[in-house]
Amino acid sequence: MKRERWLQRLGLAVLSPRCLLCGEPGHAGLDLCLACRQALPWNHLACPQCALPLDTPTGTASPCGHCLQQPPPLHHAAAAFVYGFPLDRLVPRFKFHQDLAAGRLMAQLMAEHFSGCAAGTLVPVPLHPRRLSRRGYDQADQLARDLAQHLALPRQPGLLRRVRDTAAQSELEAEARHRNLRQAFAVPPGQSLPDHVTLVDDVMTTGATLHAAARALTQAGVPRVDAWVCARVA
Repeated sequence: MKRERWLQRLGLAVLSPRCLLCGEPGHAGLDLCLACRQALPWNHLACPQCALPLDTPTGTASPCGHCLQQPPPLHHAAAAFVYGFPLDRLVPRFKFHQDLAAGRLMAQLMAEHFSGCAAGTLVPVPLHPRRLSRRGYDQADQLARDLAQHLALPRQPGLLRRVRDTAAQSELEAEARHRNLRQAFAVPPGQSLPDHVTLVDDVMTTGATLHAAARALTQAGVPRVDAWVCARVA
C-alpha cells in the first residue's frame, strides 16, 4: 500500500504541468505559472483589419489610419498577443527549435482568446516544401491543428500551397517583404472552396505574408478571408 501511494505521488509530480517560461508549477492545467500568465501582453484592443494594437480613449477598436487609406485584403485580422516579453521567449522555441510543448501552449492561449469569434475553415499559412523539409515541421499547421481541436472548427491544410521558395521575410525591409511574396501562394485546382477561411500563423509583422495568402484565396473564389495569429509585432 505504501509503495502504491509513493508511485501515485511520483506520477503526479511527473505529470504536473510546469511553466515553460520559468519552471514554476503550472496554473489551471497549463504549462504556464500564474505570474507568467499575468505578464502576457494580451492584444485586447487592436485594429480589426491588421491587428495592430491601438490606444484609443473610447476603448473601442476601429480600423487604423493605414487600413482606412489602404484597405488590406483581409476582412478581419486578430492577434492574441502583442509580440513582447515573455511571449518573445516562447515563440522562437516553437518556430525554430521544434519545441512542440511551446506550440501546444500557444494554441491553448490562442483558443482562449478566439473562443466565440466568428471563424470559418482554418487554413495554415504553408511553408514551401523545401523549407518544410529543412525545418522538419510546419509551425502554422501545428497551431491550426490544435486550434481546430480546441474550438471544434474545420481545418483544410491543403487548400493553399506555397509555390515559390521565397527569401526569409525576417531578412527584408517592409516594402521588400511585399515584393518577395508576389505570386508566392496558389490554390491547387479542384479544391473545394469554403465560404469563409481563417488563415492561421504564428507571428504577424507587416502582414505581407498573410496578405499574399489572402489574395490567392480571394482570386480563387473564397468570398471572405480572415486571419488569426498568436502575436502581432507593434
